[in-house]
Amino acid sequence: MNTLVALCAVGAEKILGNEIKHLGYKLAPSDAVKVPGRVAFLGDDDALFRSNLCLRTADRVFLQLAEFDADNFDLLFDGIYSIPWQNYFRKDTRVVVDKIRVYKSRLDSEHTIQSMAQKAIYKKLCDVWRMSSMPESGLEATVRVYVDNDRVFVLLDLSGDPLHKRGYRTDGGIAPMRETTAAVLLQYMLWRRKTPLIDPFCGSGTIPIEAALYAMDVAPGLGRKFAVEELPFFDKKRGDEIRKQEAAKIRPDVEFHISGSDIDPAAVDRAKLNAEHACVMAGRALQMIGSDQRLTRPTFVQADYKELAAPFPQGLLLANPPYGERIGDEAQAEELYRGMSCLASNFENWQMGFITSNKNFQKCFGKYANLLKNIKSGNLNTCFYMYTGQGEKGKK
Repeated sequence: MNTLVALCAVGAEKILGNEIKHLGYKLAPSDAVKVPGRVAFLGDDDALFRSNLCLRTADRVFLQLAEFDADNFDLLFDGIYSIPWQNYFRKDTRVVVDKIRVYKSRLDSEHTIQSMAQKAIYKKLCDVWRMSSMPESGLEATVRVYVDNDRVFVLLDLSGDPLHKRGYRTDGGIAPMRETTAAVLLQYMLWRRKTPLIDPFCGSGTIPIEAALYAMDVAPGLGRKFAVEELPFFDKKRGDEIRKQEAAKIRPDVEFHISGSDIDPAAVDRAKLNAEHACVMAGRALQMIGSDQRLTRPTFVQADYKELAAPFPQGLLLANPPYGERIGDEAQAEELYRGMSCLASNFENWQMGFITSNKNFQKCFGKYANLLKNIKSGNLNTCFYMYTGQGEKGKK
């Protein structure tokens, strides 16, 4: 059994934990990694690949190689050296300790920890393989070290590129929302595939596309590769089997009403192109199992949000409207929020969700949310305002 660590937006830990359990894996014991933006879980060897392929709300997945106490650099070096690194790399792998995180620990110099970890890894590999130096001519593999309350966690990156890079978006436009963040918002709203969904500020189409893939049970990673596939212990045959298993779960015949609109025609064109790429990606996965079924695309139209009206009695309006730090300035953003008050009347009886970093959103919008959730993705602190109303809840 392996211990894995998944990263997510700060504030989305519970959502990710539920997704991990739904995938069939158990969360690690309560005394394991339990800090903002991280969720530890237990999984078999398949989990190293399947979690990367299937988790919608995780930003990265790591294999935990070691966990030990260290309040000085000698213990740190010895603990890292003791790991059987030769089992995880080839002789020409370029191993990079890319990030260090320290929290309430005596070892507080991230630069020194990084240097010490790099030396310990290379000394172990050179000792085992009887080499004076590593050739570093092969592919790069990355390692992270977290030190929390003098407890060290050594992690091997299994993802490579961040998992929000699904492989279908070629152009995000200005300040696009991460796909993983869109997936988190859908889960917070308990959106179900039968509930109509509209994004009136769709930009590159992230929210409608993620909703459509979720509705059709398309694993988010079917269109890309992962770092684990380049590691020597990876079973390519088993990986192909897992891909086919996930492809067999796709439901191309499911009916949904998912749409997006934007006042910018270029944004609408980008959204349509990205949606096409996403569905083609899923279509190629279906071809692996001998199916040529076509997937339904979400729809996108050019329109000002003020022109929109509810096409159904109930539904979900979910949006990432422009805001000061992302696009324009705060004054422009707040003027937009005041204008958005028409959405509350035009979409009466609809649930609504808006994510923004502007603290005056509710005052400008003229309506206070039923639920608030702080979410930090990258370096941006945002708040998700949920107007839950009386809409339906749950996926099925």
